[in-house]
Amino acid sequence: MQVHATAIQGVLLFEPRVFGDARGFFLETFHAARYAEAGLRLPFVQDNWSRSARGTLRGLHFQWPNPQGKLVCVVSGAVWDVAVDIRRGSPTFGQHVGAELTADNKRQLWVPPGFAHGFCVLSESADFVYKCTALYEPQHDRGVRWNDPALAIPWPLGSPLLSPKDTAAPLLADAPVLPEYVPGT
Repeated sequence: MQVHATAIQGVLLFEPRVFGDARGFFLETFHAARYAEAGLRLPFVQDNWSRSARGTLRGLHFQWPNPQGKLVCVVSGAVWDVAVDIRRGSPTFGQHVGAELTADNKRQLWVPPGFAHGFCVLSESADFVYKCTALYEPQHDRGVRWNDPALAIPWPLGSPLLSPKDTAAPLLADAPVLPEYVPGT
C-alpha cells in the first residue's frame, strides 16, 4: 500500500496494493496494523454504502459533537471527493483537498474527524463505501454549503442534484457550530 500525504496535515490518500490476473483481482480494503503504521489508529465502528446517480453532489457534511473520521472509497463508478478543514483555529481552516476516487484506481481518502466531507458523481452512477470512527447521530448531523465562495472548491459540475438539506446548508462563516482545532491532531 502506498500512502500519500496531502496539502492538509492528517488528510491521507491511500493506494492499496492490487493483486490481479485473468480471473479478477484481490486487495485489502483495510488492515488495522498497516493503516496504524500510516497514522490511522482510530477504531472504526460503522460501515456505510451509498449509491448515487450522475451529477449528484452529497455534502458538505460533518457531525458535531462526536465527529466522525471517514475512510472512503468507490467500488463502482467515479466521484470527485473533497475534505474541508472546518476546525476553528486550524492553520488550514477553510482549505480543502480533492481527489478522484474510482472503482478502477481503488484509492481511499482518509477524512479526519473535524472535517466536512462531500463528493459529486462523475459516472452514470457510483457506489460509495466508507468506514466511520463514530456512530451516526442524526441530531448532530451538520453541513456547510457545497458552493461557499470562501471555500472555492472547483467542483467538476455546474448544477448538481442536491438534497433539500444540502441546498439549505449555511456558509462556513454562518455555521452555528464548528469543531475546534486541537494542535497535534
